[in-house]
Amino acid sequence: MTQGPLRAHPSAAGAQPGTKAAHPAASTAMVVRTERVELPAPLLDLLPAQHPLAWVRGGDGLVGWGEAARLEVTGPDRFAEAHAWWRDLAAHAVVRDEVQAPGTGAVAFGSFGFTDEARSVLVVPAVVVGRRGDAAWVTSIAAHSAVPPAPVLAAQPAPRRPAGLAFADGARTGADWELAVAEAVRRIDAGDLDKVVLARDLLALADEPIDARWPLQRLAEAYDGCWTFAVDGLIGATPEMLVRLERGLVTSRVLAGTIRRTGDDTRDLALAGRLARSSKDREEHEYAVRSVADALALHCSSTNVPEQPFVLHLPNVMHLATDLAGVVRDGSTSLELAASLHPSAAVCGTPTDAARALIAELEGMDRGRYAGPVGWMSADGDGEWGIALRCGESVAPNRMRLFAGCGIVAGSDPEAELAESAAKLVPMRDALTS
Repeated sequence: MTQGPLRAHPSAAGAQPGTKAAHPAASTAMVVRTERVELPAPLLDLLPAQHPLAWVRGGDGLVGWGEAARLEVTGPDRFAEAHAWWRDLAAHAVVRDEVQAPGTGAVAFGSFGFTDEARSVLVVPAVVVGRRGDAAWVTSIAAHSAVPPAPVLAAQPAPRRPAGLAFADGARTGADWELAVAEAVRRIDAGDLDKVVLARDLLALADEPIDARWPLQRLAEAYDGCWTFAVDGLIGATPEMLVRLERGLVTSRVLAGTIRRTGDDTRDLALAGRLARSSKDREEHEYAVRSVADALALHCSSTNVPEQPFVLHLPNVMHLATDLAGVVRDGSTSLELAASLHPSAAVCGTPTDAARALIAELEGMDRGRYAGPVGWMSADGDGEWGIALRCGESVAPNRMRLFAGCGIVAGSDPEAELAESAAKLVPMRDALTS
């Protein structure tokens, strides 16, 4: 990556912006300029209606729009192909970065399919606007040798709430899904595996096209401690950070073990204590933590794994949570780390192969990009990748699939798991209807 004065790269050739690709290829040299700005509005209010991109938490983060380059890929090598494509694109970029902060310079947003067969995508926006504390910036990216013009930032017209919204069962009814949970428990009791995560979907149908900015803004307001994201029609607010890499430091937040909140603070405090003492939930959580810790140990030194989880309080549910940290020792990028961690026991189960096979047998649906890594990365490989949870994926202009999953272990009760899945669907349902 070239820093300093803008100049065209002599090897500018190859794929054009928006091209689908299944392999890394030399791309037209990007010209990238990052400048400090004063933001005229909160980040999400700057987004246009068409194809918004976002990664925002507590008012900080990144938003983007337009496309300077794009990659879509499937298959077992999708992470490696995406990594090689981005590395090549970033290496040929001509960059002037006046801010030099995480998220400045060339940036790609991405979301990856849960399975090898699902579509994965990286998008390099034409415009990225970022904020971190008191610092704010705008990055312009052009896929040619001309210097990109600085965009004019302004709050966009407010989105409209989806009209005539209704919900319908997805691949399975609630009763059918309970039967799948019961069968999973039977397999666990038989010793086939220790844990499996089963998901279900819900259809949201509107009378007119759904403006993604409406649920995005509602999610950010209601769940400001989560990472609100939008990448190529996938939107949500995830409480789970798969991996963050910043200047060599790796962090990961693991969630597993859930209890629904009542809205009564005194009762919720008692429920939090019950969750912390629950042997079933502690067992589920330990599987998830161990899978992440073992994967990080292959790439990191000085890995810190707390002995006890804490209870994370969200507006609708509470989770057992553990924050892990380490220092990268092998030069892995954030995307390479995300690839090594996916799928964790928190979204798949353990042993991984047995859980993955049981998911394919019992769920009866295509997860798409649900429960896959979603986030962003910069040219130097740093970035943040969450797990696409509490989310919905656009399948038509007026239709979305909403997703929720539950960790099933020995002793799991199908009726209670269905109630937990309903609680996890609340964020997206409320974001669309409020």
